[in-house]
Amino acid sequence: MALLGPLTDQKTGCGFFFACTLLLLATGCRGDGKTGASDEGPSHGKPATKWTNKAPSFSGDSAYNYVAAQVAFGTRVPNSPGHRNCGDWLVNQLEEYGADVAVQAAEVTAFDGTKLSIRNIIGQFNPEDPRRILLYAHWDTRPWADNDTVRIHDPIDGANDGASGVGVLLEIARMIQLENPGTGVDIAFFDAEDYGSPSWIPAADKDYTDWCLGSQYWARRPHVPGYRARFGILLDMVGARGAVFNKEGTSNEMSPGLVNRVWAMAAKLGHGDRFRSEVTPITVDDNLFVTQLAHIPSVNIVHYEVARVPMGYFKYHHTHGDNLDKIDPAVLQEVGEVVAGMVWN
Repeated sequence: MALLGPLTDQKTGCGFFFACTLLLLATGCRGDGKTGASDEGPSHGKPATKWTNKAPSFSGDSAYNYVAAQVAFGTRVPNSPGHRNCGDWLVNQLEEYGADVAVQAAEVTAFDGTKLSIRNIIGQFNPEDPRRILLYAHWDTRPWADNDTVRIHDPIDGANDGASGVGVLLEIARMIQLENPGTGVDIAFFDAEDYGSPSWIPAADKDYTDWCLGSQYWARRPHVPGYRARFGILLDMVGARGAVFNKEGTSNEMSPGLVNRVWAMAAKLGHGDRFRSEVTPITVDDNLFVTQLAHIPSVNIVHYEVARVPMGYFKYHHTHGDNLDKIDPAVLQEVGEVVAGMVWN
């Protein structure tokens, strides 16, 4: 993913902040926050009832094991053996948990003209139900460690940036097999999110559409023609020790009602210290294209510390430090409980 706005890093040009802002405002997705995820109306004097969480138990340890399994394949850069083998494994895992799996195989062109063989992998649960929820993450890894000081041209493990979100969603898939949530759920693993141009390419030559190639492809050609979902939740960098999740700027601009509902769920579950109320700069991530092109209001749960400048992403973002040692099952647990709360409630 990339950062736009006054706190932009070297991966994306500041000039695109204004263009992206105009795009956000032009999508018609913001409205009053009632894009499939509005808050409930007033109680009209009725006594408040005690809230009961209907979600089954989420296992952070299980999610951690899914993260470790992905990292064991090696780097998952498109066109690499690790990418191919991990993709096959993801398909098998979703099928094992009872999903109808749709695989979008495509060739896309990267910023430098490289042809990438990608796969978007979508597990469909209760496919006959028209009321759907879209849960998604990217499963590829960064081809370069361009935020590092060593081996900057080598790909990274991507334990947090990629594998953590997928790990949480695989655990959600396992839970759905055991206890039907009573609504349609699609779990999408998007490819080639992290193939955006590296920091050594001059900013003037960059375009934010270099990023998120898989979600852009899917948003224009969904796995089901005319696909719609009530809302979407993106998980990106959700497993690092000490992680905090502030309200991501693009989500807050385009789908504020949904953002408020997800953060309210976190508070109900006792995770308010982790899910904080500051708003990050506008960023470019899969949720931008899912909302803008597929018209599905989405929230991005992503590790971003607003107080840390010039960029507040996870400390080891796009470095070789993004390895399994940084992953905390307790953080995966809290994120997973919030996502499950949104699905089963």
